[in-house]
Amino acid sequence: MSTTEIGRQAESVVAKYLERQGYDIKSQNWRTRLCEIDIIAAKDNIVNFIEVKYRRRADWGDGLDAITNKKLQQMTFAADLWVQTNKWPGDYRLVVISASGQPPKTDKIIEI
Repeated sequence: MSTTEIGRQAESVVAKYLERQGYDIKSQNWRTRLCEIDIIAAKDNIVNFIEVKYRRRADWGDGLDAITNKKLQQMTFAADLWVQTNKWPGDYRLVVISASGQPPKTDKIIEI
């Protein structure tokens, strides 16, 4: 299985986890020519822009270690663009979820 396929599998596992937690999945792999968001999910009138980071093993740290300042800026840009494009009047937040293992499982969730 390619890394892209494994990444998509991890995103699907996270989306199913979120649905079980009561989130409404608005979109997966939302893309423009400028940016992308792995999962957009709403709960309690808050839209969550979710970056999924997968690691097969945590030997070199979990997926959360991959969130650099540059990645955080990209996430913020993408979320702001979605909010403007969809004229979202409510609250929103950035979330990073790490997944690991094969098959992937959700490990950690951090709201930024």
